[in-house]
Amino acid sequence: MYRERLEATPIRFHRQRREVCFIVKEQRLRHEVEQPVIVPWESLMAWAVEGYGATQYGTTRQYGLGIGYAHPKTGKWLKSEGLTPGMALSLGEWEVLRAYMEYELHSLDEVQDPLGLRAPGDPPHQGVHTIRNARRKLHNSLRERPSFWRYLYAVGWYFIHALSLWTLPGYLAEREHRNIQRQRPQYKLPEVEEWSKPLPKEQWAKPSEELVRLSAEVRRIHQHDPQQSIEEVFAEAYRRQGVEA
Repeated sequence: MYRERLEATPIRFHRQRREVCFIVKEQRLRHEVEQPVIVPWESLMAWAVEGYGATQYGTTRQYGLGIGYAHPKTGKWLKSEGLTPGMALSLGEWEVLRAYMEYELHSLDEVQDPLGLRAPGDPPHQGVHTIRNARRKLHNSLRERPSFWRYLYAVGWYFIHALSLWTLPGYLAEREHRNIQRQRPQYKLPEVEEWSKPLPKEQWAKPSEELVRLSAEVRRIHQHDPQQSIEEVFAEAYRRQGVEA
């Protein structure tokens, strides 16, 4: 898994171009070659999946987020899927990507829980700061809502972290992150780096009229009935605009 992370090339989202860059590995002359594939943002399809399985310990569930696209040259359908801890997180990951591309979101700090384990200004990866934030959150809860069970939980928390050598897991996580970042430059493709550069504002791509209409319709339906599920909201918006999903 560590080698896979070192060699993995992330998907790039360029909101000024309104394009997405995937890296496809192809076999050429018995060698694996990485080929960038750039597709329009609005041509992507995304889905959240939920799977069930049976093991000797009982029924298990798995969740994931998938993104699919058609190769611009060959028309071949390609996809990328990743596991997530839950269905809400699958939908949330896509919503963060969508909001970023539509200029509704500009940084991770805007979607992080201020009471969680990542404080404003912290790096996005896990590390020593994660453990320190958890400790601070634990002490705040003891001061604000002291109880026997909270103190018992605090004793267990310190005991478990003492067994795991306190902040050592955080230092190891930060070391792994630095190693991955040092290895990444050798996997960068010149054409992708050129594509990733920012554009002058007058060259920024605009959303299509169809997307603007659908987005406005989704907002109207949601404002009229905030309790309606997001799946029903989008289905109704497509139906009203005469668009076939």
